[in-house]
Amino acid sequence: MGKKRVLVNAALSLAVLSGVGFSHFSSAKETNNSHVQPKAKNVILFVGDGMGAAHREAIRLATVGLKGELEMNSMPVAGLVHTSSLTPVTDSAAAATAMASGVKTYNGAVGVDGNKKSVKTILEMAEEAGKSTGLVTTSQITDATPAAFGAHVTDRSKQSEIAKQYLENSKVDVLLGGGEDFWYPAGNPGTFEDHPAKDPSEQSKGTQGNLVEKAKSLGYQYVTSAEELKKSKSKKLLGLFANEEMFEQRPEGEGDLYNPVVSLPDMTKKAIDTLSANKKGFFLMVEEEGIDEFSHENNAEKMLKAGQELDKSVKIAKDFAKKHPDTLVLVVADHECGGLTIEEVNDKDESGDGISKEDGPFKVANSNDQFTMDWTTTGHGGVNVPLTAMGAGSELLSGTYENTHIFEAVKTAMGLKDKRK
Repeated sequence: MGKKRVLVNAALSLAVLSGVGFSHFSSAKETNNSHVQPKAKNVILFVGDGMGAAHREAIRLATVGLKGELEMNSMPVAGLVHTSSLTPVTDSAAAATAMASGVKTYNGAVGVDGNKKSVKTILEMAEEAGKSTGLVTTSQITDATPAAFGAHVTDRSKQSEIAKQYLENSKVDVLLGGGEDFWYPAGNPGTFEDHPAKDPSEQSKGTQGNLVEKAKSLGYQYVTSAEELKKSKSKKLLGLFANEEMFEQRPEGEGDLYNPVVSLPDMTKKAIDTLSANKKGFFLMVEEEGIDEFSHENNAEKMLKAGQELDKSVKIAKDFAKKHPDTLVLVVADHECGGLTIEEVNDKDESGDGISKEDGPFKVANSNDQFTMDWTTTGHGGVNVPLTAMGAGSELLSGTYENTHIFEAVKTAMGLKDKRK
């Protein structure tokens, strides 16, 4: 970008949301919610796992360039979200629990508070109100983020128990993602083979019996390919499209792969088409896990690809919302990952002593410019993350607030009753 240095610090940058007014950051507690009438029949919540402000800006530069704007940024309401759990730096389980249930908890907790007591989720409240519900992810469908919306376990690693709770307790109507290994007991490989050449250690490891057969007995149609998903007409749908995640996360050039057998946009569209048949409305959570996983590996090229797929999915939801104005769409991250900044391309590495890793250069779309990404950690950061929203009740998400406020805002927008109070 000429000689001008572009440095986006994930903790401080609000420029990522150019065109979306961050002009009056106030605490969400200062806004008067008492005059907001429930009006969101449908809610579509996108979680870009690990996607901080710098990630959003890097995705923008690589996708639409300096003068363009992402679908996820082109929304009229913006907020800034504090991401801490009961400690300053959260993991996905605690962050998702805060967004799903409105309580801070310990890292690793799914749908339980700091005392390991179950807390009701926004998805469960929607189901009780007669709405359809769905979870979509490129990770295991039983991974921490989707799990926090539809299950209650003291340890996020209990993925088979999470799957069983989806079917028997929260009764999620549409489940699309990876992680077939946790639905079949050891010795039963299901559709995706055990001990594949790329990872001989990978195998079915379910602890709760054959949960795919259990799902079928409860009326779910089980699909494992893009063609089967497309053909499905069922109102209850279980789609598992990989043994584990729907991608392979490795350091760049060491077997990294982002090419899901069913794309996140296609899963998003199918979920919306299926759930919207319910005249009472629906709640849908869609997660792009690749942003986080590739950030852990400091793999900017694959992180960008995952982010671009998320943005395509957001467009699908926005197009639906434009035709159905009683729909709330919001895009947020659970936390930042990688301590990412954006820098100019030059021979100078200001980090020193190997404490950061420059990645690139990458082309700025629609120009001859380039930029470099600089990673400062392979872990999570404790910085704030941006949120953008549009549609019914989106005004509740303007300002600066804790991640627990997302639960409160969505609950108010949908007019759901919290029976805990």
